[in-house]
Amino acid sequence: MSRDICVHTWPCSYYLELEKQWVPGKLSLTSLSLKFMTDKTREILVNFPLSSIIEIKKEASHFIFSSITILEKDHNKHWFSSLQPSRNVVFSIIEHFWRELLLSQSGAAVEESSSPMTKGKELTGLMACTQKRLEDTARVLHHQGEQLDSISRGLDKMESDLDVADRLLTELESPSWWPFSFKLWKMPSETKPKWDASMASSKAFGKEGIVIKIPAVISQKTESHVKPGRLTILVSGLEIHNSDSLLMHRFEREEVDDIKVHTPYEISIRQRFIGKPDIAYRLISAKMPEVIPILEMQFSKKIEFLEDALMLRSTRTSPLAEKGYSVWHADPEETKRSRVGCRNRAGETG
Repeated sequence: MSRDICVHTWPCSYYLELEKQWVPGKLSLTSLSLKFMTDKTREILVNFPLSSIIEIKKEASHFIFSSITILEKDHNKHWFSSLQPSRNVVFSIIEHFWRELLLSQSGAAVEESSSPMTKGKELTGLMACTQKRLEDTARVLHHQGEQLDSISRGLDKMESDLDVADRLLTELESPSWWPFSFKLWKMPSETKPKWDASMASSKAFGKEGIVIKIPAVISQKTESHVKPGRLTILVSGLEIHNSDSLLMHRFEREEVDDIKVHTPYEISIRQRFIGKPDIAYRLISAKMPEVIPILEMQFSKKIEFLEDALMLRSTRTSPLAEKGYSVWHADPEETKRSRVGCRNRAGETG
């Protein structure tokens, strides 16, 4: 499973039905599965794919302790409690990845049930993925070309203004009694249509200049408070909306000071201020691998890949990447190392 990368790990307790007791450990979410490892023996008690889940609920064990219950297709029910930093955070993130996986597999499941996957279908899907990446890249490059044209027009206007200023200074330097002096009256500058990036982008991208929209789990000041929402990438900046499509914040391109890629599924965006708190958002999304290459192109000098993301970013230079594979699809060796890293991080937090 090339996409089975550790997304997040939370300390919690798991209820053993046979022994009638709670066992402390770590709950680890990957892009395709969910597993629980005990703190004491490092034994994996639970490990099942997200596709086998039929229900995720918030419940209370013994009517006191807040818990999350997960029901599988074979009617196995799993109880998780004492979740840190909070039950709502863990529930929101797991539910997000579960729903996105179901949506992405709904169409593919019908095709697989009718006929087995062939090499030709795999190559066709690979070509479609590559074409989408190229289309996103072309839109961003087109917008950057329009920006360069706008800058060129601005430079021409500045050059014209400098010529007028030079002539006026020459006239001022000429003595008033010089018979060959002539008076230059400042003529109104030629009125040129003002072009900016927003006008240029509106033609190429429609009214709002939208490049891509993805659902996301959003946190702002603290990781213990999250809410579902949406990240929208525009040619002129970034927008974050809540689940009711209400705008939470808009970052203009020049307002973004840094973007940190924590994992292929998690990023943080920050705008710095002097004398008042920074504005920062942290976003987790199953669709984030589709967005990161676009962010890297738009904010090449402001984006930073942290350790977990750098390991996967290195696959871009691999032969698989040159053949059109997604830049965020790790090969089996990378996947193996990422799973080991997930287990190591679980051990460190314990």
